[in-house]
Parts: sequence; C-alpha cells; structure tokens
Amino acid sequence: MQKQSSVPGTGKPTTASEDSIPVVPLKHPVRLVLAAVLILVALSAAWDVAVNERYRWDVVVSYLFAPQILAGAGLTLVLTVVSMTVGIALGTLLAIMRLSDNPILSTISRAYIWFFRGTPLLVQLIFWYNIAALYPVIAFGLPFGGPSVVLGSANVLISPLGAALLGLSLNEAAYMAEIIRGGIGSVDKGQYDAARALGMSGGKLMNRVILPQAMRVVLPPTGNQVISMLKGTSLVSVLAISDLLYSAQIIYANNYQTIPLLIVASLWYLLMTTVLSFFQNKLERRYGRGFDSAPRRIRKPKTRTA
Repeated sequence: MQKQSSVPGTGKPTTASEDSIPVVPLKHPVRLVLAAVLILVALSAAWDVAVNERYRWDVVVSYLFAPQILAGAGLTLVLTVVSMTVGIALGTLLAIMRLSDNPILSTISRAYIWFFRGTPLLVQLIFWYNIAALYPVIAFGLPFGGPSVVLGSANVLISPLGAALLGLSLNEAAYMAEIIRGGIGSVDKGQYDAARALGMSGGKLMNRVILPQAMRVVLPPTGNQVISMLKGTSLVSVLAISDLLYSAQIIYANNYQTIPLLIVASLWYLLMTTVLSFFQNKLERRYGRGFDSAPRRIRKPKTRTA
C-alpha cells in the first residue's frame, strides 16, 4: 500500500512515489575518456600483433598440436599434480608440527620452512640433480656406523625426473605450511573448546572441525600456488626434462623459429592456467558459502503494464 498525503493548498491526494526525489547517477567524464583511450590502445596492440608477419602465426598454428608439444604439456601437468599433492600433504604436517606445543617438533618445522623458503628453487633443483656427488650410494640404517640397508646408486634411484619432483615438492611444502598455518590460525578458538568439550581427540578435532573451516582461508592462496607451480615447472628444463618449455626449446633449436615456438608454449600455459583458475573459483564459492561479506544484487521483478 502506498501512503497518501495531500498537496498543500489543493487538498489533492498524492502518493509517496510522487513525493520521492529522483536519483540521478553521477557522470564520470574522465573515467569514460580513460576507458576509451585504453580500448583504443588495446585494439591497436591487438591489430599490430595480428598483422605483424614476424610473429609467424602459420608456424604457431602448425606446431600448436605437435606431438612433442602435447607430450611436454602432459608432463608439465604431471609434475604440477604430483608436486602439489606431496607439497600439500607435507605442508599440512609441517603446519601442525609448527603449531604443536612440543618444542622439538616446532623447531624442526621452523628450520625446514626457513631453509626451503630461503634458497632459490633453481638451486634446489640443481642440488638434487647432483646429489650423487655427496651421496654416491643411498642407504638407510642406524646412525654412528650402525647397520644399514643399501638401496642402490644415487644416479640410478634419483633420475632427472626424480630430482625435479623432489625439488618442486619439498620447496612447495614450505610455502604450503605457512598457508595452512594461517588458515588454522583463522579458526575461532571457541571451536577448539567446543570440540574438546565433546570429547574429541586431537586428530578428530583437526580433521572434522579445524581443517574444514580453514579451507575457506587456505583455498585462495593454494590456488595461486598451483598456478605458480604450473609455471614454475619450466625451471626443470635446466635438467633436460622434456616438459612443455624444453620441448619447445628442442624444436626451435632445430628450425630456428624461436619466437613462434615460445608463443606456442605460452598459449598452452595460458590455457592450463585458465582452466585451473576456473576450478579454483568454483572451489572458493563452495567453501565460502555463508561467508559472503557483500550481499548479492536482487533483481527487481518485472511489472506488467496495461
């Protein structure tokens, strides 16, 4: 119902909608001019890239689905999945160790994170690739000269692919430990008290209460780490592993089409990061339900006119 009132001096009833002041949106001429300039610059750049014959788009198209490129892209995905899986599992363990009341566990976790975050990933990859210079034979046993079991030669057990997985996984674990630690710290302390009041053990408390709530905070930086890992796998090309970048390098070393092959590799990296970003957004929306700070816009129902 609309509230009616009378116009002074006339006695004619009016409604509240007639008395309301119309809202006129502010005009932003500078913003419009800037947007037009940016659009013009973007179109100019796109046109230049499209008509520049030096890009050799015919070569790009011919090598875009080459078997070597597809195999390299597949190996890049395998390196990313395996390294992130190991990194997340080990990072979770390190985060729990760092938050532990046991000073030995906490110190070990802090030392691990300090070392692997403080040295470049490329240095770590080269170190694992040359680990046989320090330990020609890999064996496990008791310290101080005790009995041990010899597993084999380091050159055989740690192949270039194994060195790449070790370097990527152990380095990623240090970063994931800090991300997960921040997510665990974001959970309200009352959740701990409530779970302990229900008689939950430490393992159940972490698995059923803390970690599910921490996922909302952990997922965004974890998604960024996955994308960074996908691009960081290009560093394994220094170990002569046929990932996406190294496969492109092998091809342009033979035909000297450097720029077109780099464009091919870049297009595949862009495609894979776009797919990963899509699934990251899906997961963030799922675990962020009920925590949206900004209300969604409600569409007004359409009214029929006579």
